[in-house]
Amino acid sequence: MLICLPPSEGKTPAPDGGTPVDLQALTAPELSSQREAVLDALAAVSSGPGATEALKVGTTLADEVARNTTLRTAPAAAATDVYTGVLYTAAGLGDLTGQARALATDSVRTFSGLWGMVAPGDRIPAYRLSMSVDLPGVGKLATAWRPRLARALEKRAAGDVVVDCRSAAYLAAWKPATTGEQAAEWVTVRVVREADGRRTVVSHNAKHTRGVLTGHLLRRTGPPPSSADELLTAVRELDGEVIGTEVGTGLSYRMIEATLGEPSARSGSRVLELVIS
Repeated sequence: MLICLPPSEGKTPAPDGGTPVDLQALTAPELSSQREAVLDALAAVSSGPGATEALKVGTTLADEVARNTTLRTAPAAAATDVYTGVLYTAAGLGDLTGQARALATDSVRTFSGLWGMVAPGDRIPAYRLSMSVDLPGVGKLATAWRPRLARALEKRAAGDVVVDCRSAAYLAAWKPATTGEQAAEWVTVRVVREADGRRTVVSHNAKHTRGVLTGHLLRRTGPPPSSADELLTAVRELDGEVIGTEVGTGLSYRMIEATLGEPSARSGSRVLELVIS
């Protein structure tokens, strides 16, 4: 099982006094040269005029953009402490212990416009950079990372099931091979709400639900799934479970069904649909 996550949009800075990032200590050190190049380009853009526009963020985030100029010396913390959005809160990756923590180290990868990808325990500083950015000196980040991530990930994914919780911008940086010697079973996760007999795609609750799914796959007893069918069996253990509370209304919602579609003729991926109500 390989679980692919997007980063949280906001990042929590590490406490003052922490040691800075060590690129060679990050997962997949073969990505270090590209990480160096992106770090340098990001610092240059972030220190110049029009930085927020170049990085596709609002002017209210100017302070976070300015922080990009000191990432080499900024304090770093585990990725589980830096990524603190809805998905990560629901997954509770920082609370894992024992076998579940070891499984997360091996199986969870967060994709990043800056780092390419990181594992939960990798120590990084807080930064502001989306994979959708066209970074001067590097180019479109998804395009720049694509061949490097393929080399770093395809051997790991081969013969396994890839549980893909990423958004489109991060999915563009790496797509698992679904044919050939390094083929994986690629499963993308979609969350829909059922109400009055109709099913509609949801957004905020989708992030939370994907986080619950991630936490469940890591904490459940038994071996991790290694195929799409085994994944579906594991996910159906959540059927009927209350998995969240609506923001604003305080009403709880539960997962009522999980279904697995047939492989796409174009990409080879399958859609795991989680139905909440």
